[in-house]
Amino acid sequence: MLDDLFSLKGRVALVTGGSRGIGRMIAEGFLRQGARVYISARKADKCDAAAAELSAIGPCVSLPQDVSTVEGCRALAARLTDLEPRLDILVNNAGAAWGAPFDDFPESGWDKVLNLNLKSPFFLTQALHGALKAAASAERPAKVIHIASIDGVRPNPQETYPYQASKAGLIHLTRRMAARLIEDRIVVTAIAPGAFASDMNRDARDRADEIAALIPAKRIGADEDMAAAAIYLAARSGDYVVGETLVVDGGVALAQTGGV
Repeated sequence: MLDDLFSLKGRVALVTGGSRGIGRMIAEGFLRQGARVYISARKADKCDAAAAELSAIGPCVSLPQDVSTVEGCRALAARLTDLEPRLDILVNNAGAAWGAPFDDFPESGWDKVLNLNLKSPFFLTQALHGALKAAASAERPAKVIHIASIDGVRPNPQETYPYQASKAGLIHLTRRMAARLIEDRIVVTAIAPGAFASDMNRDARDRADEIAALIPAKRIGADEDMAAAAIYLAARSGDYVVGETLVVDGGVALAQTGGV
């Protein structure tokens, strides 16, 4: 019974931004639980190489695509549905960050971050709505998991204005999409990661000990921490968790009192 709660055997998953970082952690976790996983990323060579490596664990297919535009989202959805008429799990993980001083922050950086982090999760889910509905049933709902950030839960001192705004927006969008898509037996949730080593979070990658000292749990996140959170939401274990954002950060956002 407990084994079945966390099994993904027979399920099909798509993870955007799946060639590295948090997306790859999730893709690997899904494969180890028995899913067939498609990963997408903007750089075809990186996506192909990651899928080839992950295929040593289980069936993993590369679908390179830039999903920063609505057209890109629709193109990825079309490519996937040519191969899989049903999609059990969609992880909207692809994201971008941009930092600049307040007085100098460029519109191009703002638009790049908002388009990929907030607009694309909505329109990719919309484009895959039919495939998700085809997989969903009362006994086994389909799942959409957005990857937000603790920067959407509380302000970060870095001047990454659109990143923080986009992740806060994504947390609220998760609730609103959940309220609509549960009608179709599609469960929408989100994960808000803290410090995990990745190309996007270079501080956690390059200064792990220093960053760990600032975290209540006194360590940065491990690959298994992220995989476990995503598996919980994607599997039977998370079927009754609707619209929630799971904070996975060692206590930074919700378990420390601050300096005042």
